[in-house]
Amino acid sequence: MTAKAEPSVTVLKPARGWVALNLRDLWLYRELLYFLAWRDVKVRYKQAALGILWAVIQPALTVVVFTLVFGQGLKVSTDNNIPYPLFSLAAVLPWNLFQGALQRSSVSLVSNTNLLTKVYFPRLVIPLAAIGAALLDFAITFALLVGLMIYYHTPFTWNMFLLVPLTLLVMITALAVGLWLSALNVQYRDVQQMIPFLLSVWMYASPVVYSTALITSAKWKLVYALNPMVGVIQGFRWALLGGSPPGPMMAVSAAMMVVLLVSGLFYFRRMERIFADVI
Repeated sequence: MTAKAEPSVTVLKPARGWVALNLRDLWLYRELLYFLAWRDVKVRYKQAALGILWAVIQPALTVVVFTLVFGQGLKVSTDNNIPYPLFSLAAVLPWNLFQGALQRSSVSLVSNTNLLTKVYFPRLVIPLAAIGAALLDFAITFALLVGLMIYYHTPFTWNMFLLVPLTLLVMITALAVGLWLSALNVQYRDVQQMIPFLLSVWMYASPVVYSTALITSAKWKLVYALNPMVGVIQGFRWALLGGSPPGPMMAVSAAMMVVLLVSGLFYFRRMERIFADVI
């Protein structure tokens, strides 16, 4: 007669101090990550008359407004005399990805209160899924950009393959800031009221409607690149439209991304133990 196997028991205990990141758990819960990301996509466009067409309409209207105000009205110069609609859309592309991912990730914990209080899983899955959901809009906007490049007879170069790591850098930046804001938003709901203003200021502090060539001092360019989106946006324009590579500005922006990501991960994990109680 064989002995009856005892069921395994997993004991969950609150962590103390600065806990380990345990990123391996994300792989174990990868199916949940995919499910939450796909759910966010479906919920966003559910019962919308134009549905996913909004992913084209919004950036297209943004570029039209920027062109009329900054291109035609203020006569803002572009790199290598690039047509202003193309110049601005090349920056709107990564900016919209960053903005959409940050908006979703910052409020993702509060939006998933039922999951946080009833089911165990790595809480990091929630902001990650919110960022992944923004990729669909990015892909559609990229198709719009390709069409505009063909219209203006802009050549396609091998540099475009660098868009893959550059897109990853945008998502890392959104995740890094989103980790801070989502954890803070659990305790202080003022954060979600602040996010639209923060993004508005951040956009004009990034080279979306103007060129980094307006800053002539090499020293101040490096200071400016402490904004992590500066190097990424300049990298997108270079990879798509040519011109001078971002160089040292990209290195400074990437270093700032790493600082924000590492600190955000540890802060998120430290606050994770109180999410279910506070939310």
